[in-house]
Order: sequence, then C-alpha cells, then structure tokens
Amino acid sequence: MTGLRKIIHIDMDAFYASVEQMDNPKLKGKPVIVGGDPRKRGVVAACSYEARQFGIHSAMPCAKAAKRCAHAVFTPPRMWRYQEISRLVMQIFLSITDLVEPLSLDEAFLDVTNNSLNNPSATRLAEIIRQRIRHETGLTASAGVSYNKFLAKIASDLNKPDGLSVILPEDAVSFLDNLPVGKFFGVGKVTEKKMASLGIKVGSDLRCFSREDLLHHFGKTGAFYYNIVRGIDERPVQAERTRKSIGSETTLQEDTFDIDEIDKILTRLADKVEEALLRKKCGGSTVTLKVRYHDFVTITRSATLPVPLFNADLILQQINRLKRSTQIGRKKVRLLGISLSKLTDSKEKKPVQLPLPFD
Repeated sequence: MTGLRKIIHIDMDAFYASVEQMDNPKLKGKPVIVGGDPRKRGVVAACSYEARQFGIHSAMPCAKAAKRCAHAVFTPPRMWRYQEISRLVMQIFLSITDLVEPLSLDEAFLDVTNNSLNNPSATRLAEIIRQRIRHETGLTASAGVSYNKFLAKIASDLNKPDGLSVILPEDAVSFLDNLPVGKFFGVGKVTEKKMASLGIKVGSDLRCFSREDLLHHFGKTGAFYYNIVRGIDERPVQAERTRKSIGSETTLQEDTFDIDEIDKILTRLADKVEEALLRKKCGGSTVTLKVRYHDFVTITRSATLPVPLFNADLILQQINRLKRSTQIGRKKVRLLGISLSKLTDSKEKKPVQLPLPFD
C-alpha cells in the first residue's frame, strides 16, 4: 500500500451477545438474544451467531424471534457493561493511533498510515489489535484492511467471526466487480431494489453507468456510488465527530391514551436527556418531541429557543407546549422520544431565565 493510506475497520463479533456469553459461561454455545421480553413488545438488540442460524437478527420483534427459536435464551441489555468493554477496546485502538473514528460501541475505523509501533504493515497491525482484544477483553473481533474506509468496512465482513481480510489496491476493482451491490456499504434495501430495476446487480453493472446517469437516478449519492465502485473513497478517518443531537426514546409496552402515564414517560425521558447533556457537557437550543401512534404514523414537533437548555425541567416545559400540537390523549401512543439539537458547549452556558411556555 505504498503511497496510499492504510485503513483498518474493526468490528467486534456479536458484541452484546458475546459479552453475555463471556460473563455467563452457561450461555456459551447457546442461541442468546439480547433484547426485551418476548411476551411483550421488545425487539432484538443483538444476538449470538447460534441464534442467527435460525434467521434471527437485530430489530426483529422478540416474539417473532422466540417463534423461530423456542429454546433461545433472552437476556435484557446491560449497556453499562457493554460501554465498559467498549472503553477497553477503544483504549487499545488509541494506543496504536490517534486517528480512531468510532462508529458505535463495537466498531471503529483506524488510520494506521502513521502509528505508534512504526509498523508499516496494516495487516500485521490488525493482527496485533485482534490479539490484544482477545487477551485483554476475552472477546473476538473481525478486521478489514484496505486503503480507504469503504473497502476496509466491506473487508471486515468477509470472514466473520474472528477473521481478517485484506483488499489490496490492485485487487479492488475486480473484487468490487463481482460483489453484489446489496453488500456495498451504504446501499440499503430500498436502493438495492431500485438498482435491480435498472439492471444493476453486481459492481460491474454499476460501473457501466456514467456519473451523470447515477446523479439522475440517485441524486447526490450517485456521485458516491460512481466513486466507490471504482475503489475511490477519499473520506478521512475523523478522530473527533461533532454530535448533532442528544436524545432518548422508548417504545411503550402497551399503546395508551393515558396522559398521566405519557407524562411520566416524558419526565423519565427528559431526565435521561439531562444526564446525557451532563456527560457530554453541553446543552441544546432546539427541542424535538417524537410521537409514534398505534397505527405507526410517526410525527415530530420542534421548537428552537434563544438560549440553550441544560436541565430536565426546562426541557419538559417545552415538551408540554409541543405536546399540544399532537394527538396525544386522542390517539393511542406507541412510542415517545425527546431530543435536543443545535448543541452548545456547557462553557457557553449563560445565566438566562427562559420565559414560561407560551401558546
């Protein structure tokens, strides 16, 4: 990879479920599902590879997962524990390079073009990182190595679990030519279906389209598709990502008209948002209320204020005002969410008294 960047994508294997199996050896080798109660409305947050063999996947209703695998073991998420392990993994990454871009608790991009070990081999560095993760956390991770983020991300998924794959510059285009477009990072189900309608099934089909044609069919994203199928991705590994919003939401166990119950839930959500603001040391001046009704119609209502909010009471004042422009109390509610955007550093916090909610 001389003269090119050296990018590694690390993805922990079935992270949440693997942590549960590690902490409880009785779960090893069993189909483990991290999520809600299958007798209620919970969804699958994560599942072990043993569970995936039954066609179970994240975001699937737990009731459906239980039907597919009657002997599955369901366990509620322990986010504090996953965060604890994630911090250990991120420390390993940062000991190799400062250019680490976390995508979630269990995956990240690393630019190891320059690294603390002065090792010119990105492949060897990926092996070292995987060995350290296994030794220091007891878990396994898969790695993809290439000269850009797009290819490294694809590579990490080629040999899971506990695998390492490398896509060299000279092999990139021929590799992509034979890859189904549904496996292209950034191509979702809807886009895959649209591409299929245009006769695009594998990378070589996509490469036949001009930039102008792709822009016509897919808008600005068309330029991205035009480049990636040619192995071109100039996006840097961003060590610091600016968070655009902070929020919390919950799916109710039962659809409800009950305003008292809804108010209790909104209060809990506002408290969670306040806790997150304190951790991130920031506030936000745009408040958004999200409501999903029993018929799955989802609406949002927002208000932007002249000063940022930092505490739950002031957030709730605005939420109660926004609530008036919804059908809460008249239509059964399934999901509620509160978020703050237009975030501001807490150092900029000014002692301004926000006016009372207005009609």
